[in-house]
Amino acid sequence: MTSVNQDANWWKTATVYQIYPKSFCDSGAKGTGDIQGIISKLDYLNKLGIDAIWLTPVYESPMVDNGYDISNYFEINPDFGTMDDFEQLLALAHERGIRVIMDIVVNHTSTEHAWFKSALGDLSSPYRDYYIWKDPIDGGVPNNWQSKFGGSAWTLDKATNQYYLRLFAEQQADLNWENPKVREEVKGIISYWAKKGVDGFRLDVINLISKQQDFADDDTGDGRRFYTDGPRVHEYLQEISDSVFQKYGSVTVGEMSSTTLEHCQQYSSLDGKELSMVFNFHHLKVDYPNGDKWTTGPFDFIQLKKIFNHWQTGLNGKGWGALFWCNHDQPRVVSRLGDDQQYRVESAKMLAASVHMMQGTPYIYQGEEIGMTNPGYTSIAQYRDVESTNMYEIMVESQGVDCEEMLAILRQKSRDNSRTPMQWDSTQYAGFSKAEPWLEVASNYSEINANQAVSDKNSVFYFYKKLIELRKEIPVITDGQYQDLLPQDKAIFAYQRTNAKQTLICLNNYYGEEAECVLPTDIDLSDARVILGNYEHSIGVARHQILRPYETKVILVDN
Repeated sequence: MTSVNQDANWWKTATVYQIYPKSFCDSGAKGTGDIQGIISKLDYLNKLGIDAIWLTPVYESPMVDNGYDISNYFEINPDFGTMDDFEQLLALAHERGIRVIMDIVVNHTSTEHAWFKSALGDLSSPYRDYYIWKDPIDGGVPNNWQSKFGGSAWTLDKATNQYYLRLFAEQQADLNWENPKVREEVKGIISYWAKKGVDGFRLDVINLISKQQDFADDDTGDGRRFYTDGPRVHEYLQEISDSVFQKYGSVTVGEMSSTTLEHCQQYSSLDGKELSMVFNFHHLKVDYPNGDKWTTGPFDFIQLKKIFNHWQTGLNGKGWGALFWCNHDQPRVVSRLGDDQQYRVESAKMLAASVHMMQGTPYIYQGEEIGMTNPGYTSIAQYRDVESTNMYEIMVESQGVDCEEMLAILRQKSRDNSRTPMQWDSTQYAGFSKAEPWLEVASNYSEINANQAVSDKNSVFYFYKKLIELRKEIPVITDGQYQDLLPQDKAIFAYQRTNAKQTLICLNNYYGEEAECVLPTDIDLSDARVILGNYEHSIGVARHQILRPYETKVILVDN
């Protein structure tokens, strides 16, 4: 018997907590996290007040890409535990009113999957057409498409002299969604977990599943325009949704790589025919100078506000978005856009408020709620991420980039920045494990940890807890229209949300100096009150005010 909210639209006022199991909590002395470790922290998550947990993949996998290379969709990776452990997690989470969302990866499988092992080297295998194979052209790759992890997107099967497509690592072979048998397999996989009681699914790079079938060379880019939001992607999603998601009442969130607003309006359309909501990443490319991830540079603040405005106004009344700063693929936001030293607490709170007061469903990534930072690694030997080590090799050894310069880039951009073990307490290895962890713990764990945060009523943890509560208490956060109030201001991000009964104003100083904030004259502040701030003795509501370094202020007006 579960005690979760039965409202079909529960996710519109919910907050989801993302768990990267390998780095969350080790129940023993393996050095890697596991399902029993997650179970041991359910009361902590309950205290925070989240409504659901999203687990990155826990299926059987060679772990070339930390579980996003699945070799068996129906089994739990022994590194994480057993199916009994998973079912226990599901039951104990439900007892606490916490739903469970699983990550599903169906753009590709591991090359260790039984389907691919059958297909490899055998043109007559019944599974050959589960993947995408092409003959060589002029003795080389079928086209010039590039892998997201660097290099060609094609790998040769020497036994048959054909190439298979793999948009990511060579051990991640793309599935052929043109084959209806593949789509039936996917429906069976998702149904299996839904029948177990899993409440929803996060669909990895789901907008890449439909490829343009002529597989043409890309003379202007790396090939992504031929497979991103591809020709049949909406048809495929509607087919899966109709057969599985709607049948089981599953909440779904699609990870959308390099997508557009127009596609996302359709993916997350309020008619529910495809997905519940979408992740897009445009706001997390504002520190990619000239679109280049692999270089250091400040973030473009005006562009950040412009992107939020585009998506907030564009999805309002048409679709639904996921709100987030951090995940297992992104650096820690307090190091990225805030100040992880002098103003760590203030900037962590400000960054949280500035997205949590928008329309959508917020996602908190493990450790974000205590203000964890990038680890600041100083050697390539400290990194484990396949993308990071590949790019280091490409840029240092092939392109001649200075190794210290590349390490500085990785300190800012590497996915391992968010994958360091969760910092639970000040004991050895941050209380994550009794053994040396698979990835080195950030050195600041004795000051920044969950134990310390829970014991301090002014910590980042309790600020997140309040944000979660406000979303349930104040309807305008869910349904209000969005307006950017100071789009050209070089320091202040100020926006308002309005419905018939309420106006909410969120003021945020994104920098470490005081900033002048002058609100438009057409905003009625006569009944305004501050309902949340990150400084004590927060001054009252005034049209003209000075915001302190990284100050945030949430103001509510009853219309």
